[in-house]
Amino acid sequence: MKNEPFVIEQTYNALVEKVWQAITDNDQMKQWYFKLEEFKPEVGFEFEFTGGSKDKTYTHVCKVTEVIPGRKLTHTWTYKDYEGASYVTWELFPEGDKTRLKLTHTGLETFPQNNPDFAKTSFEKGWTSITGASLRNFVEKN
Repeated sequence: MKNEPFVIEQTYNALVEKVWQAITDNDQMKQWYFKLEEFKPEVGFEFEFTGGSKDKTYTHVCKVTEVIPGRKLTHTWTYKDYEGASYVTWELFPEGDKTRLKLTHTGLETFPQNNPDFAKTSFEKGWTSITGASLRNFVEKN
């Protein structure tokens, strides 16, 4: 089994500043992402949220590890009471009046492989919906 990261790219009809605000401003994040109690794009900032499938929800425990304002945000992605550690990197590339987002999720193979919620296909489905529909709809409105 190859331990390749999951990578998805989307291009939005929105300026990079608008997309950066959408992925780093908690008030905006609550409108399209998960309901975080608090979020700050600062290295060392820790945050939690609940998410999962119809059958089971999980507490996600994350910590910001890298921030390049307007360009890149990386945070850990782990689950309370489950082994495994992964990283999610959001990279933004200005393309004229559009923005290309490259999301990379590494370390998926470290999660329990006997749980279908932790299968790469599950992350693929989730990130495709989050970046391809939820975030797109949010940044392209107005």
